[in-house]
Amino acid sequence: MIRSFLTVSTGTLASRLLGFARDSLIAALLGTGAVADAFLAAFQLVNVVRRLLSEGALNAALIPAWLRVRDRDGAEAASAFAGRVLGTVSATLIVISIGIAVAMPLIIVIIAPGFIGSRTLDLAVQNARLMLPYLAFAGPVTVLMGLLNAQGKFALTAFSPLLFNIALIAAIAALLLWHADAALAAWTLAATVGIAGLLQLVMLSSQRSARLATPLRASFDKEMRGFFAKAIPGMIASSGPQWLMVAGAIIASATPSAVSWLYFANRLIELPLGIVGVAMGTVLVPELTRAVGSGDRDAVAHAESRALELATGLALPATLGLAVLAEPIVRLLFEHGAFGAEDSAATAYALIWLALGLPAHVLIKALSPAFYARSDTMTPLLAMAKGFVVTILLAVLLNRVFGASGIAASIAAGAWSSAVSLLRKGTSEFGFSIDAAARNRLPRIVLAAAAMGVLLWLTTGLVPVEAHGLIRFIALGLQIAAGIATYGVLLQVLGAASWRDAVSALKRSA
Repeated sequence: MIRSFLTVSTGTLASRLLGFARDSLIAALLGTGAVADAFLAAFQLVNVVRRLLSEGALNAALIPAWLRVRDRDGAEAASAFAGRVLGTVSATLIVISIGIAVAMPLIIVIIAPGFIGSRTLDLAVQNARLMLPYLAFAGPVTVLMGLLNAQGKFALTAFSPLLFNIALIAAIAALLLWHADAALAAWTLAATVGIAGLLQLVMLSSQRSARLATPLRASFDKEMRGFFAKAIPGMIASSGPQWLMVAGAIIASATPSAVSWLYFANRLIELPLGIVGVAMGTVLVPELTRAVGSGDRDAVAHAESRALELATGLALPATLGLAVLAEPIVRLLFEHGAFGAEDSAATAYALIWLALGLPAHVLIKALSPAFYARSDTMTPLLAMAKGFVVTILLAVLLNRVFGASGIAASIAAGAWSSAVSLLRKGTSEFGFSIDAAARNRLPRIVLAAAAMGVLLWLTTGLVPVEAHGLIRFIALGLQIAAGIATYGVLLQVLGAASWRDAVSALKRSA
C-alpha cells in the first residue's frame, strides 16, 4: 500500500504544483473584483464536479462494486457491469449538462446570492455555461480511472489530471502575452476547461481500462439503480471540502473580492489535502474492501493504522507550515499583476483559518473508507451535511465581524464537525482499530511536527517585506527546506519513522 500511496501522492503533488502555477497566472490575469469573482464562482462548480466524479470520489463506490462482481461472477460479468456503468454515467451526464445549462442563472443565484442585481451575475452564468462540457467528459474519465485503480494500476490515473492544468496554463500564458480584456480572458479560460476534460478522455480511452468496460450501453435496471443509490451519497460526501467552500462562497458573494480571497487561500490548502486525500480514496478503499471482505481484522487494523499515520504525518506539519508562513507564501505566489498587497493580506488571513481545518479534512479522508468498504455511504454524507450547515450558520455570524477571515474560520469549524461525527459513528458501530505500532508512533509524529512549527515561527520576519522577489523566494525556500529537514530528522530520532523501514516497505510493495 505504501508504494501505491506514494505513486498517487507524487502524481497529485505534480498536479497541485501545476495548479499553483495556474492560479498564480489567473491572479495576475484577472486580479480580484467582479470578473475574477464571477469566473472563480463558476470554477468552483467545476472543482465540485471534479471531486464528485474524479480524484478518488467515484472510486469509493465503483471499486468495491466491481471487485464484488468480478469475484462472484467472473471477469466477463465484471466487464459487462463496467460497460453499463460507463454508458449510464455518460448518457446521464449529457442530459444533466443540458438541464444545468438551462437552469444556470438560478444555480448561480443559489451559490452566489450576493451577485444578484450586479454585472457579476451575468458574467458568472456565461463562464459556467462555457465550462459545462467538462461535466460530460469527467464522468467517463472517472469510470476508466476507477477500473485501472481496481486492478492496482495507479500511475496513469495519478498523472492524467496534469493535462487539465497544462491546458489551462497554456491558455493563460497566451492571454497574458496577448494582453486580453479581463472579461474576454475569463470566457476563453472557461471554454478551455471543457477542452482539458476532452484531452483526459482521449488519453484514457486508448488504455486497457476501456476494454474492461464492454459492451458499452446505458441501463437503469435494478442493479444499476442499486449501484447509483449507493454511489451518489458517497460521491457527494467525498467532495466535503468543496461543499464547505461552496457554503462559504454563498455568504462571501455579498462582499466584493471575498470569493476570490477564499478561493486563492483554499488552493494552498488543497496541496496537502490532495496529496493525502486523493491517495486515501484511490488506494485505501480497495485495500480496506479486500480486508473487510475477507474478515481479516488484523489486515483491517493494519490498513487503518498506516493510513492514520500517513495522514497525520503529512497533514499536521502542512497545517503548521501554512499557518505560520501564510503571508510570505501568498505574497510570493499571487501578488503579481492585478493582484495587489491588500488582496495578499486578506488572502493570508483567510489561509491561516482554513489551515486549522486541514487536519479535520484529512481525518475525514482517512475515516470515510472504513464506511465505504462496508457499503455504507450514507454516514459520510450525513456527516458532510452537518458540516455544511455548521459552516453556513457560523459564516452568517462571523462574516459580519471578521469578514472573509470569519467565513474561513466557519469552514474550518464545519470540517471539524464532520470529522467528529464520523469518529463517533465509526467507534460506536464497528470500532476503529489501530495497532500497537500506530499508538506508539502517532504521539511522536505530533511532537516532531510541533517542533518544526516552532522553528518556522522563530525564523519568520527575518526577510523584510520590501525585499526583492528573488530574495523572498530564496528565503522562503530555505525556511521550508529547513522545516522539512528538521521534521524528518526528528521523526528518525524519536523513532516515529525510519528510512530503512520506508525502503523495506517500498520493496515489499513492488
